[in-house]
Amino acid sequence: MESAQGSPLVVAQSVAQLLERDTVQVELIPEKKGLFLKHVEYQITSQRFKISVYRRYNDFDVLHEILLQRFAYRTVPALPPKRKLKGVLTSLSEREFIEGRRRALRRFINIVARHPFFSEDELVKTFLTFNGSDVQSKLREAYKETGDEFMTNRIATQAKDFLPLDVQGLFASSRELIRNIFSSFHKLRARVGRMSERSKETSTDLQMFGKELSTMGSEASPVPALALGHCTWGTVQQSLKGLSGAFALLADKAAEQGRREEDEVLEKLDLFLDVLQSYKNLCERHEKGILHEHQRALQKYSLMKKQSMSSVTQPKEQAAVEQLESRIVQQENAIQTMELRNYFSLFCLHQETQLVFAYLQIAPHILEALVRSQILAHREMGELWTILQPKMSHLLESSKSDSPPPHTGQ
Repeated sequence: MESAQGSPLVVAQSVAQLLERDTVQVELIPEKKGLFLKHVEYQITSQRFKISVYRRYNDFDVLHEILLQRFAYRTVPALPPKRKLKGVLTSLSEREFIEGRRRALRRFINIVARHPFFSEDELVKTFLTFNGSDVQSKLREAYKETGDEFMTNRIATQAKDFLPLDVQGLFASSRELIRNIFSSFHKLRARVGRMSERSKETSTDLQMFGKELSTMGSEASPVPALALGHCTWGTVQQSLKGLSGAFALLADKAAEQGRREEDEVLEKLDLFLDVLQSYKNLCERHEKGILHEHQRALQKYSLMKKQSMSSVTQPKEQAAVEQLESRIVQQENAIQTMELRNYFSLFCLHQETQLVFAYLQIAPHILEALVRSQILAHREMGELWTILQPKMSHLLESSKSDSPPPHTGQ
């Protein structure tokens, strides 16, 4: 993928351009219950391909596995974990788990579908469009036909020529910056999560408050004769019962606010963190993968060369010498390939760094969504509390005669 500037290294785009590539909806469909198990299925709808297909978690798992094989040097986002049964889950916790996984799968497939390279690959197109009964086999067939990206990228063997001289220093500084940004936004995510939970808890409290008012307003026990002289409890009861509806509306608004914080703020935060985490994972794969293999290959080659030198000073059978020389040639070829892969890994890492920095443009949108959400919530809640004020005045009026007559001192 060459840019307008002519350099294949330059792939950075605005986040708006990335988001425009595709938007994929992931919705739960009714559970299919078997004799012993029930399976959760998802309806996957790609805006780009204008088609809906049905997938299970295992289909996502296979796509993720093959993406890591085909694009080992790219930012492949992580999948949510499979459920591990630890005791019996309540229906509520099970629903929460399924909904959380649905959201995570939606983030995963959208990050993949918007990636400049993944989005044009047959694997992703197959996952988003294939309507057959066995998408997993189709994905594996597609990978067998292409192999990993190093084998198919036309400039893979020339990657070194496109790298800046200080690529290692650029990589180290970029990695440190992304690590710090991730840490800060991870903490912010925890705070926004608590805010959302508090909104839901406030909704529950207001709902219970209203129910308690309704219970008091419906209390049928007679007022004892001892209090009949100046008691207007019956009138107060009617007012309390009327207030319960207003608190129910407040509860609904608080619940709506919790959902809004979850949908508009937390989801943006989670997608942002998923992107940053996938970049951190890529950096680790680069260091622990190709670099480590390269070092081991060099050590093995050094040992073979020592054995070769030893055979010169200590004559051995011709067949053994020829076998060792053949192994040295094979190892030299392997090292050459690893060096090429190492440069290609750095080349991809350079491109992926540009992409992750493009995604940093989401950060202001996250904060704007939080502010907008809070403004709307406080305005709506304030309006409902204000509507309650006349009812409070009426309640106070109805309770005035509850006060005992003034003491005359006689």
